[in-house]
Amino acid sequence: MEVTVVSDRTQSVAFVSWPSAPLTASLVRSALLSLAIVDNASIHSNLVRLSNNKFIQWSSYDEIDHGLTYSDHLNVLSSSYVIRKALIRKHFLSRCIHAYLTKHPDTVLRTAVPKTWEIDISFADELDELWADELWDLSGILDRQTASPETDGDRWWILKPGMADRGMGIRVFNSKETLHRILVDFDDSCSDGDGDGNGDGDGDMAVDETVKDTSVAISQLRHFVIQEYLSKPLLLDPHEVPSGGALSPPTDQLRGHKFHLRAYCVAAGDVTLYLYTRVLALFSLKPYTHPAPATDGGIDLAPHLTNSSLQTHRGEEGVQLLDELVGCHVMSGDAGDGPRSNLLTQSHLENIQDQMAHTLSETFKAAIQSPIHFQPVANAFELYGVDFLVEHTSSSPLRFQVKLLEVNAEPAIELTGPRLTWILEDLFKAMARVCVDPFVRDSPVEAWPVGDTKHYLKKCLQTKVRGF
Repeated sequence: MEVTVVSDRTQSVAFVSWPSAPLTASLVRSALLSLAIVDNASIHSNLVRLSNNKFIQWSSYDEIDHGLTYSDHLNVLSSSYVIRKALIRKHFLSRCIHAYLTKHPDTVLRTAVPKTWEIDISFADELDELWADELWDLSGILDRQTASPETDGDRWWILKPGMADRGMGIRVFNSKETLHRILVDFDDSCSDGDGDGNGDGDGDMAVDETVKDTSVAISQLRHFVIQEYLSKPLLLDPHEVPSGGALSPPTDQLRGHKFHLRAYCVAAGDVTLYLYTRVLALFSLKPYTHPAPATDGGIDLAPHLTNSSLQTHRGEEGVQLLDELVGCHVMSGDAGDGPRSNLLTQSHLENIQDQMAHTLSETFKAAIQSPIHFQPVANAFELYGVDFLVEHTSSSPLRFQVKLLEVNAEPAIELTGPRLTWILEDLFKAMARVCVDPFVRDSPVEAWPVGDTKHYLKKCLQTKVRGF
């Protein structure tokens, strides 16, 4: 990538380029201008660098000149780490957490991450070999469940491509036969189409017509993870938070919907980690039901998929601020919880957020101990979208227990919707203040203790990684 260098020692220059994310580009520009360290004339959409001065690359990963990040760490600040597969690739994340658990058996990750298996498969007919190797223990569980469903329970698992995002390729299954049919369907989707993995075949997945097709090409992705499906999620009704003048439905008409939490976290330098305290709740299209085969043998994913990328027709209907849900009726759990326990309280949300911060801290510690696949550097920062699910288990010491699902680079913030764009504006301004301003001014980063919050950023971790 060619870099134009001009001589001007009076100001810093920012390179801002987000070809497929215009909202992000706008937010970045506004955040930089709010600091008064650059002006419109010094924000460029191509690589124009001032010699001997500060250069900010706040752009998408593919647009950044990563060579500059390494070659001039005193004057170049970039908005992405070069190497961070340990976090953003599901199979790498599973691997580094497994290694961390071996060394730190008491970490919260033991209970905060669903049981996960990693597989490398190119064609469906390779599955038989995996049952005898990587999936040996899962094979035994499925065999026992198939032989004695009454005594061995009704457990389900979720299949996720290791390198896909936005909900692509997600499927649920409860038997060897179902998983095999899913993989065969992926093979067929590739061979029947043009090889892009988005064919017409839905196979065993009776996805609601309002949820877009999510087929993938197994031979192109290869790496998958299998996670135990969390069948006891916290359920709320998003319609209980009225929007656009609509009235909240009567209590007897409320229906529990599954949702996941989208949290934004910011990693700065090498490395300080912050959790943005304005967390989103993304709801499923249909009320939740326990997974079960449909009458045609398929599985309707609409009650289970909560990814907003799969429900773009709904606009922002399924997106709420977590704080807006205080006072909503809890539609999950046991009736024995009592009448005072069926409302979501501010105390519940604070506990959930504390769990998220602790889980994030341990996750990044695990990634740091995988230095080949995560290399934070002092002159970089990065925004991640982290997905959590809240499990509701009345018998557990923690009534609402947070589970880490995945970590995403360059999150699809445009799907948040116009109503909540203001939280993104505040997020990017906070990033500029904490990550960019101190670097440009050669001033110390504003300090506050781990666990405290400033600028809506809750500090989760502060450590020092050496060697990069």
